[in-house]
Amino acid sequence: MADKTIKSALISVYHKDGLDAIVQKLHELNVTIYSTGGTQAFIESLDIPVQRVEDLTSYPSILDGRVKTLHPKIFGGILARRKDDHLTQLEKYEIPEIDLVIVDLYPFEETVKSTDNESEIIEKIDIGGISLIRAAAKNFGDVVVIPSQESYEPFLNLLNDKAGSTNKAERKSFAKEAFKISSHYDTAIFEYYLEDESSNVFKKSLQQAKTLRYGENPHQQGIYYGEMDTMFEKLGGKELSFNNLVDVDAAVNLMREFKDIEPTFAVLKHTNACGVATRSTVSEAWHAALAGDPVSAFGGILISNTEIDLTTAEEINKLFYEVLIAPSFSAEAQQLLMKKSKRILLKLKHYGAQLKSFKSLLNGVIEQDTDLNTENAENFEAKTKRNPTTQELKDLSFANKLAKHLKSNTIVLAKNDQLLGMGCGQTSRVDACKQAIKKARSFGFDLEGAAMASDAFFPFPDCVEIAFNAGIRSVVQPGGSIKDQLSIDFCDEHDVAMVFTGVRHFKH
Repeated sequence: MADKTIKSALISVYHKDGLDAIVQKLHELNVTIYSTGGTQAFIESLDIPVQRVEDLTSYPSILDGRVKTLHPKIFGGILARRKDDHLTQLEKYEIPEIDLVIVDLYPFEETVKSTDNESEIIEKIDIGGISLIRAAAKNFGDVVVIPSQESYEPFLNLLNDKAGSTNKAERKSFAKEAFKISSHYDTAIFEYYLEDESSNVFKKSLQQAKTLRYGENPHQQGIYYGEMDTMFEKLGGKELSFNNLVDVDAAVNLMREFKDIEPTFAVLKHTNACGVATRSTVSEAWHAALAGDPVSAFGGILISNTEIDLTTAEEINKLFYEVLIAPSFSAEAQQLLMKKSKRILLKLKHYGAQLKSFKSLLNGVIEQDTDLNTENAENFEAKTKRNPTTQELKDLSFANKLAKHLKSNTIVLAKNDQLLGMGCGQTSRVDACKQAIKKARSFGFDLEGAAMASDAFFPFPDCVEIAFNAGIRSVVQPGGSIKDQLSIDFCDEHDVAMVFTGVRHFKH
């Protein structure tokens, strides 16, 4: 396809450094230039003729400059295909062809970094510029788009080398850059609007620094960035350490799964739940949770979804723990628990739920959507001939919630709203399964009829076979292995119910 020669250009930019050489060259090539506002004044200062957009559209810049180029006589000239039907319409409505668009965008990200003034930030959301860039990039078959100051130099070289002519590949290259810029720009705006729930929360937290006693180990310095007071009222105890904060975060994230149900208690150690139970009273929930692993509970993090009463506090007080968290404490319970001055007592104001989570690595930081998916019985898809019973569905839902919050690879065994055993942080799913069974048996649990949950699929039927031999009769897993049918077939042959969730919960 033959090259196209630039005969007309629309220029309206925020950044003018380097623009003068381009304008001079366009003038030498007899290109008609249309412009607005400050860019128009800049071009006129070079003693180069320029036509005002207002004269073309018959409308002045209005609404404090918010509307200047949003007009059919501008967008028609950019978007028209250079073919008879479109050219006829341009002639009918007296719309000039526009072969070149040089437009950049208001400095939105720079403004966000430099001020907290919302009005000032909002005014830096470009409307006309982004629309012109997208229109010109869409019509790269006929139009050249220069979407940023970074493209000035390569475009000037092209003008000098080819005297204002471009081929389709060159125009497409500029168009690709234009869509890259527009995509990044929209993403930056999107993240700003997620101010209370996305990466801006992380950025704002950096302004609140609290030096900790030390980091993960005594030879490491630790600092907490954030406002914990918005989530907790600290009623008593020593200062929270780095490890305390990590464990408290894990405890709150876990208990969020159970916040609106019957009394539930959880015991965590090194961010992993070692005991969880739901019962009709908080005291019963505490005893059932502790039974899950009374050895690991020593020095653990304790959390309840309901008020701690005096009876429960008296029992908890017999155990050495690091942190106890609850939405409230009875006056008698609080008085008793605060007698041990080093044990941390936290009153939970709300569970929170940041939509983004972060981790530092490789000389940088990675960000991801927080795993907020929770699958319940209504989300399960039965895969075996036998469907789970009502009680099994309840146990599977309970186990699946716990599997989401344990380190991968993980297996959870549960029955009657109680964690019986878990295997977590294992390098194979088989090891996780064996560990869960061993732990459950070591604390005297009968696994006959218990439910099993896995954070990821079974690549082979070995786990379900091991579980069946231990007494497990229902299984929940994400599915997704090319060998899923092997596990399903084993379950069918041994009258085990299996359901899929379709959602993996890796936790590294």
